[in-house]
Amino acid sequence: MQHCLPEQLALAALREPLPDDDAFHLAACDLCRAEVASLRRAVEAVSVPELADPGPSVTPPPAVWGAIAAATGVTAAPAGMTAPVAAAPSAAAPSVGPSSEETPGGAQVLPFRTRRRGLVLVAAAAVAGAVLGAGVTAVVRSGESTEALTAVALDPLDDEQASGRAEVLVREDGSRALQVDLDAPALDGEYYELWLIEPQVVDMVPLGVLRPGSQTFELPAGLDLGEYPLVDVSVEPLDGDPTHSGISVARGELDT
Repeated sequence: MQHCLPEQLALAALREPLPDDDAFHLAACDLCRAEVASLRRAVEAVSVPELADPGPSVTPPPAVWGAIAAATGVTAAPAGMTAPVAAAPSAAAPSVGPSSEETPGGAQVLPFRTRRRGLVLVAAAAVAGAVLGAGVTAVVRSGESTEALTAVALDPLDDEQASGRAEVLVREDGSRALQVDLDAPALDGEYYELWLIEPQVVDMVPLGVLRPGSQTFELPAGLDLGEYPLVDVSVEPLDGDPTHSGISVARGELDT
């Protein structure tokens, strides 16, 4: 079976029309649909107005070019920058971020790593390129009947003002979606994100950027909701870090 090409999956994530053959394959292929759902998360992240707004350019510190030179072996430097000192042959390339894994169904699983508010990181160019798709959100396809599998109330944590309801929907073709109704105050310089978390609160699956009101998120094919029954709403700073902030405002547990 010929899967969709990466460029076709990227177009599907931006909700652009595909050739008939690719559209037909995508509708029937769980693997390709899971990849599209993963790509859409980056699109949703940059749909946050504060993150999509262009800001002043930031000159990277010399250490950035030094790390690139150490990893590639180049000795020249871009205009306006001092050539880095040659690194020892054993120098290792710097880590680019937290490790992650995937479930058999293609869902990205991230470890729970708390972080402090106020961190400022330079956004990756790959995410910046997704600005073209700002505002895209996964929705249940129109014209298809759905059945509610289970629902849970999202109760506020501590003294937070956020609350809501989450409902698992199953379509005729067996695909699933999570419909969320969130009642929460607007944020300034931050955004809400939706997660599915295991009971031990160690590993979690990010579903996307969440806004007050009603939204529907595709659930990765093959994801076992029994392993990730906690529906969690977090507040995330605009720092480019894909892991959970450690600041949850509402949560509920699915009865699976």
